[in-house]
Amino acid sequence: MVPLAPADIRNFAIAGHASSGKTILTEAMLLCSGAIGRMGRISEGSTVSDYHVSERQRQISTQTSLLHTNWLSKRFNILDSPGYPDFMNETFASLRVADFALIVVHAQHGAGVGTERVWDYATECGIPKIIVVNAMDKEHANFDDVLASLRAQYGRIFPMNIPVNPGPGFSQILDVLRSDIVNYETTGRSRFSEEPASGPWKKRVSELHQELIELIAESDDTLLNKFFDQGSLSEEEFRSGIHSAIQSRIFTPVFSVSAETGVGVARLMDFIAKYGSSPVDREKVAAVDGDGENIEVNLTDPEPVAQIFKTMNEDQFGELWFFRVYSGGVKSGSDLFNSSRNAFERVGQIYYLNGRNRFPVTELGPGEVGATVKLKNTYTGNTLCSGHRPVKLPEPAYPKPMVHAALQPQAKGEEDKIAAGLAILHEEDPTFVVTSDPELHQTILAAQGELHLDVLAERLRRRFKVHFDLIEPRVRYRETIKIPAEATYRHKKQSGGAGQFAEVVLRIAPRSRNAGLEFKESLSGQCVDRVFVASVERGMHHACDEGILAGYRVVDVAVDFYDGKMHPVDSNDISFQIAGYWAFKEAFLKAKPCLLEPIQLLEIRIPNDCMGKVIGDLSSRGGKILGMDTDGNFQVVRAHVPARELYRYSTQLRSLTGGRGLHSEEFSHYQELPAELEHKVVEAAKKARK
Repeated sequence: MVPLAPADIRNFAIAGHASSGKTILTEAMLLCSGAIGRMGRISEGSTVSDYHVSERQRQISTQTSLLHTNWLSKRFNILDSPGYPDFMNETFASLRVADFALIVVHAQHGAGVGTERVWDYATECGIPKIIVVNAMDKEHANFDDVLASLRAQYGRIFPMNIPVNPGPGFSQILDVLRSDIVNYETTGRSRFSEEPASGPWKKRVSELHQELIELIAESDDTLLNKFFDQGSLSEEEFRSGIHSAIQSRIFTPVFSVSAETGVGVARLMDFIAKYGSSPVDREKVAAVDGDGENIEVNLTDPEPVAQIFKTMNEDQFGELWFFRVYSGGVKSGSDLFNSSRNAFERVGQIYYLNGRNRFPVTELGPGEVGATVKLKNTYTGNTLCSGHRPVKLPEPAYPKPMVHAALQPQAKGEEDKIAAGLAILHEEDPTFVVTSDPELHQTILAAQGELHLDVLAERLRRRFKVHFDLIEPRVRYRETIKIPAEATYRHKKQSGGAGQFAEVVLRIAPRSRNAGLEFKESLSGQCVDRVFVASVERGMHHACDEGILAGYRVVDVAVDFYDGKMHPVDSNDISFQIAGYWAFKEAFLKAKPCLLEPIQLLEIRIPNDCMGKVIGDLSSRGGKILGMDTDGNFQVVRAHVPARELYRYSTQLRSLTGGRGLHSEEFSHYQELPAELEHKVVEAAKKARK
């Protein structure tokens, strides 16, 4: 198969808030173009894109699916992306390689938090958007309300069609470009007939058509001059200006459709084929060369440059690497240099994909998106290029993980398999982070959300045949003191021959929060050789790392080693380490020790109607509201909340907001733990030690 000209390719990510109908829209496009023979159903697990085990079980998209079809002699490479915030990293990766975003909004609910995140990231990536208001056939679907809300939130939003009979039985749209009414069959195959608009619809489409001409004229100085000279634009001038107006983001086109019945889908695909962005519109991308200098990779460069934007491994479907070609071409069997890992890779068979179905090709040209197999040392974000011209494309900055859990093996002997599996899952999905916490003595898994964590845990169990539980991680409490104190400790040990002797006298005092540990000596005379000062300090630090009250690290204490005794023969480094260790512990227990708990800073985005429930829930968790701001239809709440109250908080927030709430959190500071809770933590630590 000969690679297509870049101008004939349409790479776009279908994205938006959860349950807005993205997967069904891709299904409708494939059916309309003849790529499939019948419409699949999410409830039956028969859609082309949601084919993974986790997706069929949950009936939601958890991974980006790559699909392709042809329409009006153009190649559509469709990236069907998840809408749940837990898997937003998949959507972000898709937007980075797409030439425009097809943002889907549900006609009953309008824009959600997910819509806003997708919009903002597409803007950050510098790509245009097309909005699709889906499910116009549902009860209470109100296009005008949704359009007004979109305009209030995103500015210049323009309807390219208007639903004539929204609600159950929806079958007619008013086409602004052609000034006619399109009557669709509701069989799902997007068959339609046309008739000129008449009556009130004729007047409305005439007004909208004129408004669109004015928007197009604004996108180009030449067109603007012609508009002022002629009072309008010719049909040819008008249509030729639509593409550039979208690229310069003068306005964002909006389409109304019903993906389930196919109404409006064919005209949407016509628009994408005729006016949608192609790789030519993103001709250059930033990169660095082998010397670390900033350069640009041009679509017309002869040397191959491609980037892996997704790595996938499923038992049923094997390993796949999704990639986009930015210049040159990638051929099956060619050797490319992985500039991210300084190693050569031989490219295996190359495929176009429709979900699980693979269509082999020998080569992908510049601007194309596809998948390959059998790469040995290449992972998400890596750049593949010519060894003669090494370049590296920037890797995406992934959002911080918001949900943490501790992994607890169920069976001995599986630790190595679990560790290997976790490492592979992280390479495939960089937003999944694994740390072995020496302080908590736990392996901590961190993910974008609880659903993300659960899906990865299932994948780990299924692929690597291991058994484990996910439990609540221990909280990183800290220990400190409230008053000054001092202690003397003598270490003496005699067992024949040279013994051990050291006496340490020190005083301790509390320091201000976040001041850290301070150690000094104020010895007088020759009571202790100064060579042993470092030994006492090492002993003190060892005690601080171990914890004294409940096994948590000691912070914000000043220590003064001011007196002691030594023996000319029996005193040595280990003796003074031991004496310093126990002297510090004794002084610490006299100084009104207490526990500090970590406080997280939360930023929560919620719809206006959920404000009371969310604020009440935060109060029940001991949260302190710092401030509230309005952002469009959403409220942004900032609060300090104890970390001990935030395990699986995202699930509660989703329940309180009907899935529309979103939060981020980061460490803020430590504060004293209430006495009644401190007693419970200390008692639990004593039981654990026993």
